[in-house]
Amino acid sequence: MGVVEMASTRDLAELTSLRLGYLADDFGELSHEQERGIAHELASYLQAHLDKDLYVFAMRAEDQIACCAWLLLVEKPPSPRFPHGRTGVLFNVYTRPAYRRRGLARATMLALLNKARELNLDVVELNATDDGYPLYQSLGFEDDSSTHRAMRMML
Repeated sequence: MGVVEMASTRDLAELTSLRLGYLADDFGELSHEQERGIAHELASYLQAHLDKDLYVFAMRAEDQIACCAWLLLVEKPPSPRFPHGRTGVLFNVYTRPAYRRRGLARATMLALLNKARELNLDVVELNATDDGYPLYQSLGFEDDSSTHRAMRMML
């Protein structure tokens, strides 16, 4: 396996493919219309955010990205949980099925966490799947013990 590197705009097609693979694993198979719509929106999102407030860490194997992890920088008003207001949201940790169980996600995550430290982030947050939970725990992530309940409203 290769070295973890930062993905760039030259990787847009692969990043889109990996994102759709992640979403299919997470939500079940997507319709053709959903895939097309997400791919269209994702292209402009990546153009606007990649290497600005979004860092995508990638490990290549056999001339393709085999594993990736995305880190979105979010600035919030300071609080006791994040005294400088600099936080990161980790998402889209995904390894192509043919490359799973080889340590690629761990290596990619370690590079991402090193970058988070370089950026002086106070905290990195994520929502773990059951499959990813043991990896995140082994890297030092802890269950959120906030007294607040996560909620959302779909608009």
